[in-house]
Amino acid sequence: MEVSENSHADVKDRLLEAILPHVVFDGWSEASFAAAIADSETAPALARAVCPRGAVDLALAFHDAGDREMLRRLAGEDLEGMRFRDRIARAVRIRLELVEDKEAVRRGATLFALPPYAPDGAKALWSTVDHIWTALGDSSDDVNWYTKRATLAGVYSATLLYWLGDDSPEHQRTWRFLDRRIDEVMQIEAVKKKVNDNALLRPLLAGPKWALSLVKAPGRKPGAAMPGSLKTPR
Repeated sequence: MEVSENSHADVKDRLLEAILPHVVFDGWSEASFAAAIADSETAPALARAVCPRGAVDLALAFHDAGDREMLRRLAGEDLEGMRFRDRIARAVRIRLELVEDKEAVRRGATLFALPPYAPDGAKALWSTVDHIWTALGDSSDDVNWYTKRATLAGVYSATLLYWLGDDSPEHQRTWRFLDRRIDEVMQIEAVKKKVNDNALLRPLLAGPKWALSLVKAPGRKPGAAMPGSLKTPR
């Protein structure tokens, strides 16, 4: 069955809205997907054409919708006067605060912890941290492109798990946890800078640094900043 791009998005949005009340009870499962088809009055063949993997595709759509809303809110934030570490913390906090259904996220974390769907979960996490760095104006085109995202992925995933179990008022314990994780990363970066600036170690680092200089960011022209983003230091 052929589905146009616009109707594809409309059908997926309709199914996503319909599945969320069922995810609380049945997770991102075939039972929830079947219920969403019935509730949204979508033809089963059309629903399967739009979401070949059923609820798994809707779980990814739910995550992607959160990323898109995060970017929309970040675009309206005044971040210029903030320290860079505070910009990152603000972006992560926005991403979590906009979630209206924590149970849907919890069930998604369970789903993507399963071996068949772990690659999908990793890809979704990487997409989130890439969106954050790009929105904050990251222009790195070498190995730093990867290390920044890998580091933030660790911070984000740890904060997400903490947030899922946090019942403090307005998740205040989570935001303190997030601040501590970012401070730890900044301390590591400070140590790396001292090592790189050490004249005695430069000869020993020359070989590894040359090899790493050959690593380039995917699809990025060297030195090109993302349009409409905040310029940030490499």
